[in-house]
Amino acid sequence: MLDEKIDGGRAFFDQDWLRKQIFETIDFYDPQCIDRVNGGYYHCYLDDGTICDYETKSLVGTARFIYIFSIGFLLGGPQRWKVMAEHGLRFLEEVMHDHDYGGYFWQAEKRKVTDNGKYMYGQAFVLLALATAGKAGIGSTRPLLNAQVQILEKHLWDDEHQLYLDAKNRDWSVTDPYRGQNANMHTCEAMIAAFEVTGEQAYLHRAMTLAHSVTITLADQTWGLVWEQYNRDWQPDWRQHAEYKNNEFRLYGFVLGHSIEWSKLLMKLHDYVPEQWLVDRAVFLYRTAWKAGTDHVYGGLYFSMAPDGRILDPYKYYWVMAEALGASAWLAAAAPDADFYLNNYRQLFGYCWAHFIDHRYGAWYPKLGRANLRIGYEKSPLTKTDYHPITNYYEAMRVFKK
Repeated sequence: MLDEKIDGGRAFFDQDWLRKQIFETIDFYDPQCIDRVNGGYYHCYLDDGTICDYETKSLVGTARFIYIFSIGFLLGGPQRWKVMAEHGLRFLEEVMHDHDYGGYFWQAEKRKVTDNGKYMYGQAFVLLALATAGKAGIGSTRPLLNAQVQILEKHLWDDEHQLYLDAKNRDWSVTDPYRGQNANMHTCEAMIAAFEVTGEQAYLHRAMTLAHSVTITLADQTWGLVWEQYNRDWQPDWRQHAEYKNNEFRLYGFVLGHSIEWSKLLMKLHDYVPEQWLVDRAVFLYRTAWKAGTDHVYGGLYFSMAPDGRILDPYKYYWVMAEALGASAWLAAAAPDADFYLNNYRQLFGYCWAHFIDHRYGAWYPKLGRANLRIGYEKSPLTKTDYHPITNYYEAMRVFKK
């Protein structure tokens, strides 16, 4: 049963209430996330906020921390959140930025780089962090943003296939043979943010190109749904390689949350470029994934599906639920049958309120078993930072404001 404080689910649509959820989620990390010895942030937390890793510095985690503090400050949060975002920007430039070859390193221990690979997924989140900080008026991020885009275009853009490569080594001389859609999805998201803060049409055009390449060109090879991995020629790789096991950045199968996440991005693009294919594809991706992924017994959405339609991973992941909230809100705003999406939003938010949101210590649990039981005691693993819940609270605010 829903808590009385959410007023039968009506609170889920209220801007002030959603802003409060953002602030309370950020409060879980404030102030203990700040590493005053080595710079940057601490990246791993137990349920009660206890830090569980004092050394590892993740590029993705650093960028996501900058993002959440920028969003909090943008929405009227305290001045210290601006300072905390600036703290992350300094570490990003001092430690993670490769001043010799460009781009950003993947991981460090304290202030020593331990993985100098250039992974597109991480580069995309740097771009998102810079754009969001700029939107909030934090730091002088515009030159860094422009430089980052130029680096991506020079070293990771595959012009023949109109997609970004997944990874190269430090000096960009060796290309990883892996090809994946995940990094391209987050780069599309980052390009939308770059357009919103700069107004430059080139960023919007690149986001549109990525959306078409993944959700039309690639998806047409895989029955319209978004497959995760490909060979060098961007043909679907159906093999379940050992390296995909427990690799959150190189997933196997149809990850249903990614189809839903793409539906959100397509609707965001439609807000700027009112082309019908964006809505049509968003509706198809969302409805197909929602139908395949809904757990009618325990609630929530399953994680992944095999090519033959079997559910591969029935566990419940926080980010899938959060992205489905944002997608439901955006589709309700501009797609046919708004009541369908509004009802999904309301019911799924009620499910998250009951199972994923920690009402004692704050923030979201990262992963539950199919029957909604906890798995482990880490509240926020290495790269989490509650980026997905916060960004989709924010997206819902933007939609319902209209």
